[in-house]
Amino acid sequence: MNTIQTNSFKAWVLAARPKTLTAAAIPVMTGCALAYIYGHFQIIPATLCFLFAFLMQIDSNLINDLFDFLKGSDREDRLGPERACAQGWITVKAMKTGIIVTTGLAAAVGLCLLCYGGWEMIPVGIACLIFAFLYTTGPYPLAYHGWGDVLVLVFFGFVPVGCTYYVMAHEWNMAVTMGALACGLVIDTLLMVNNFRDRQQDAISGKRTLVVRFGARIGLILYFVLGLTACWCCFYFVTLGKIFAALLPQLYLLFHIFTTIRMAKINHGKELNLILGETSRNMFLFGLLLAVGLIL
Repeated sequence: MNTIQTNSFKAWVLAARPKTLTAAAIPVMTGCALAYIYGHFQIIPATLCFLFAFLMQIDSNLINDLFDFLKGSDREDRLGPERACAQGWITVKAMKTGIIVTTGLAAAVGLCLLCYGGWEMIPVGIACLIFAFLYTTGPYPLAYHGWGDVLVLVFFGFVPVGCTYYVMAHEWNMAVTMGALACGLVIDTLLMVNNFRDRQQDAISGKRTLVVRFGARIGLILYFVLGLTACWCCFYFVTLGKIFAALLPQLYLLFHIFTTIRMAKINHGKELNLILGETSRNMFLFGLLLAVGLIL
């Protein structure tokens, strides 16, 4: 990593954290599948939703990278993947410019979505942009006060699934609610394993995540329960005659159980980054199985 030139293309790719884009894809994919089964799917708004989700994910990653660095949270004892500002791959000035550009691009895509979703999409888009900053910035950074899990449920569940469906169907139903809840819960497992790994460093930095507040054992239990509850949410689709949408996501549970056991055995240290990778794989599998199950 020391060979990476400052502000190079490779540095920006690493700062964008492309592996996290699965978290942006899953809820949009679910929203598209729901629109399809109700006969509302449209390729252009679907593509715009994917693009907006990806840009907002990258924007959030850049914002977190910058402000965690400025707060001094990314210290030498960091266990997670290396950050661009902390490693000197990207200068603070360049990162601020990158954030402005990415925010502007996301806003432009959001404006295009108004042609399909209507003006009621404006407050949703503004909320996405504002909370991307409030997560780690401001006088009350939400991630530092244990609100991260709630934000994941909202902005990786209800907002992307609901809005993806809404811009194509102009309605909301119980299937959207359950699909959004399932997505939000399963994606929160990614945040939970991050917080489980970083619990000691977060405590020193004053970051009061749920794992810091209630301990590693509760964090491990929450990690498992999040995935389990996401699977249970899928049983709702039986009421719609979508048996595969209920059964296929249960295959995810097998992988989730094995990953939870491995996470408990590792318990602490950089080796937990392996669990981060497995969790990302597992939740993408969940999203894919749910989407395919809905379409079948």
